[in-house]
Amino acid sequence: MTLSPSLRTGRRADRARTAGRAARPPLTVLLAGAVLALVLLAAFAPGLFASGGPTDTDPLHALQAPGSAHWFGTDQLGRDVFTRVVHGTRYSLAIGAAATGAGIALAVLWGLAAALSGRFGDALLMRAADALLALPGLLLALLVVLITGKGVTGTTLAVAIGTAPGFARVVRTQALVVRRSGYVESAVGLGVPRTLVVLRHVLPNTLGPLLVLATVTLGASISTGAALSYLGLGAQPPTPEWGAMLTEGQGFLQQAWWIALFPGVLLVGTVLAVTVLGRYAQAHDAGRSAS
Repeated sequence: MTLSPSLRTGRRADRARTAGRAARPPLTVLLAGAVLALVLLAAFAPGLFASGGPTDTDPLHALQAPGSAHWFGTDQLGRDVFTRVVHGTRYSLAIGAAATGAGIALAVLWGLAAALSGRFGDALLMRAADALLALPGLLLALLVVLITGKGVTGTTLAVAIGTAPGFARVVRTQALVVRRSGYVESAVGLGVPRTLVVLRHVLPNTLGPLLVLATVTLGASISTGAALSYLGLGAQPPTPEWGAMLTEGQGFLQQAWWIALFPGVLLVGTVLAVTVLGRYAQAHDAGRSAS
């Protein structure tokens, strides 16, 4: 059966509209992107949102409810909660981003060592990864902080070690696939040094899936870092970190609920925005690979 020109044109238009809808990001992704853009702007340029300092005290206006003078109210020392939340963006994001980056660096070394070593080395390194993955992420981070000591550096290292085993398994799997590919075997057959083969062929082809996965893990790293600060093991007062602010505000929930509410809302909103964007990037990458 031969289709008429008008019918063929209509079907092509329908396919074009369907492809356009598929390529267009959903509203939730656009909203998450807008939220994350504001958060990043606050992290890099907090002066655009708040003119004061996060540690400026005003005891005469302590525990003042949200209003025109102080949008998010003031805490027990008269510090402006809005200013502290804005400046705290830098600390919370820095801990999550640094921990994710350090976890990726450790995972690359870990995964490549497992994939390129012999059977015994591979089994030993992967069993170590399985043992660490069996522990809840927060519990593993707590154990690391007990060894390294509390503070921003210890928290960052703890979160990085907690994320590294999962990343390492991804690197190992991808490196094994690349190692058996034709161009790598050809390079080895031509006498190219093994280190050069790893740096030029194996490593670049393992980083793509890892970077996509990192966007999903970033939200969990931010929340874990804030959880450690909430427990008193991360950033210490008067540092305006969101988790530390939650700790300070929990003793004033009845008379000054705003001290803990606003940093908590910003923390949840940021983690949700990062997770939504990470999931979308992961799904988009999977769809592109399948096509």
